[in-house]
Amino acid sequence: MLAEIRSVSKTYESDGNKILALDNINFQVDDNDFICIVGPSGCGKSTLLRIIVGLEKPTSGEVFFKGEVIAADNPKVAMVFQNFALFPWFTVKENIKLALEALGIKEKEQDEIASKYIKAVGLDGFERVYPRELSGGMKQRVGFARALAVEPVLLCMDEPFSSLDALTSQNLKDDLLMLWAEKNMPPDAVIMVTHNVEEAVYLANRIIILSPRPGKVMADLKIELTRPRNRKDPEFYRWVDKVYSLIV
Repeated sequence: MLAEIRSVSKTYESDGNKILALDNINFQVDDNDFICIVGPSGCGKSTLLRIIVGLEKPTSGEVFFKGEVIAADNPKVAMVFQNFALFPWFTVKENIKLALEALGIKEKEQDEIASKYIKAVGLDGFERVYPRELSGGMKQRVGFARALAVEPVLLCMDEPFSSLDALTSQNLKDDLLMLWAEKNMPPDAVIMVTHNVEEAVYLANRIIILSPRPGKVMADLKIELTRPRNRKDPEFYRWVDKVYSLIV
C-alpha cells in the first residue's frame, strides 16, 4: 500500500457558517493504481486532492504515505495543476530544474534529469523556449515533465486535460499511460481528478465516485477493461453508463 486516506473530513467557515465539504473519506492507494476521482461539481474533488498531497489540512482524519503522515514537502508525491503553473520568466528547462533545485540536487545532475524528462514528454528542442511561446498542450507537457523529474512514487493531477483541445488532450493521455506503464519510469501510482466520465474510464483502473457536497465515497469501481482501450467498444460505454448512473 502506497497511501491511505483515513476518515478525512473538511469543514470551511464563512461568515460564521460552517460548510462541510468532505465527510469521512476512506480509501487506499496501491502500487500500479491509476485512480480517477469523479463526482458532481462542488463535491470536493479538488479539495480532496490537495489534502492528499499535503497542500491542505483536513479538519479531521489523516492521509498516510508509506505509513507516515503526508507532508507538503514530500518529493515522492508530485502534483500537476489544471492551469499549468509555470513561471513565465523561466524557460522550459529552467521551470523543470526549479523542482530539482529545491531538492538540493547539483547543477550538472539537474541538467541531466531535466533533459531526460523533456525528451520523455516529447519536448526535445524546446529547452530554451519560454511558456508564452508554447501552446496549451506543450505547457502541460512541461508541467508533466516538472512533476516527473522529481521521480515521484505518487503523481496527483487536478483536471490536467480540461483546458486542452480534444486531439492534444488524447495524445497527452496516451503519452501519460505509456509513461505510467513503463517500469523504469515514475510514477508507481496516479490519482487524477476529472469531471469527464469517458476520460476516467479510458485512463483509470479504479474510479472513485463522490456524492454531492458534502463529498462522500459513493463507489470505488475496479474498471475491468483491457488496454489499450477502445472508445467505440460497447463494453467501454457500458462502463461509462455505469459510472454516470452512480453520480447523483
